[in-house]
Amino acid sequence: MTRPRDARWPGPLALLSEVRRTPGVTRAEAARRLGLGSGSATDIAARLRALDLLDEVPAPAAGRGRPTTQLLPHPRGPLVAVVEVRYEGWRCALAGIDGRPSTVAAGRHAHGAEQQVVREIADTLRDLKQRHGHRLRAVSVSVAAAVRHRHLVRPTTLGWDPTDLSGILPDATTPLVIGNDATLAGLAEARGGAGLGAGTVLHLTVEVGLGGVLVIDGVPAVGGSGTGGEYGHMPFGDRSRRCPCGARGCWDNEVDGRALARHLGAAPPDDPRAFALDVLQRAEHDAEAAEAVRTVADALASGIAGLVNAHDPDVVTLGGLAPLIRNAAQPDFDTAYLNGLMEFRRADPIPLRAASLGDDGALIGAAAAGLDVVLSESGLDDWAADLERPATTGSGR
Repeated sequence: MTRPRDARWPGPLALLSEVRRTPGVTRAEAARRLGLGSGSATDIAARLRALDLLDEVPAPAAGRGRPTTQLLPHPRGPLVAVVEVRYEGWRCALAGIDGRPSTVAAGRHAHGAEQQVVREIADTLRDLKQRHGHRLRAVSVSVAAAVRHRHLVRPTTLGWDPTDLSGILPDATTPLVIGNDATLAGLAEARGGAGLGAGTVLHLTVEVGLGGVLVIDGVPAVGGSGTGGEYGHMPFGDRSRRCPCGARGCWDNEVDGRALARHLGAAPPDDPRAFALDVLQRAEHDAEAAEAVRTVADALASGIAGLVNAHDPDVVTLGGLAPLIRNAAQPDFDTAYLNGLMEFRRADPIPLRAASLGDDGALIGAAAAGLDVVLSESGLDDWAADLERPATTGSGR
């Protein structure tokens, strides 16, 4: 049954969204953006202070005019635990309502060590729950694997078997959000990075393989089960080559360190990302490495053009190794991209921009996805109800 819409929350949620969009925004500027009068903005901010959601501090003086305040996360406000599981390691961070994650724990792992990683993350989250109590409102996980119905169904780059991550939760009531790392990095770039201001953003990233997402009006299109955006498994490659995912001809196999090794006649690398970085550096003075990079750049750019033809985005953001590959073979990349576009697009091609959030993109995106749950009408209902209960263990940040 759908919960009836609560008339208490639209104004507060709108103001909280401005704080998420522009951390440290002044109350006067937030009111201007939302079309609120000064009195209304003051009343809403006071309500959010009373709920331990927002804090206000005097804003630095900026010429003449009435003094105003900056809107900041309340020191006793809600937190999201953000976990990122990458090819070589994991880290856990905390984020307040401004969506800025601060790392609190990290570890490295060998391939095939899923039970060890799950255990270490679970221990970290239990410690955070004991420390922060009711303030810990959700756990949001970014993982370098295909995610279907919140399960890892193809964690082959991690060397894992299909894995259920629900065991990491510190208790049965904490919401769990799980997303693919490229999807979450694309969400972050669309909302606050290189795609900011664009209605439709296509994000692509090359690490070990290629992933991405189409973000429309700030919402990632992940399909019915959550596995949308597996662009690396489109048949843009050699159909005679079987991918570890089980399909043939995957684009994945043409654009990363494994492809560079193949073109150089080298054995498949244990760490394809590190191998690619080495080849990209060598390409500046090594003709054989430069040729391998040009081949990979051609394959990457041609596939991007195909996706542009299919999706018609306003902008394409490129993360991970993709901007480095483009820069290392710019003429070949640009030629392949233009040649792959439909003719009517070539006079004004969709811009390609390097992602601006770097290695923190997926972590920031996971924080955003977790906050979408916490800062919803039902999430605020639950927060307000918890404030009325006796204090639980843990209250400091």
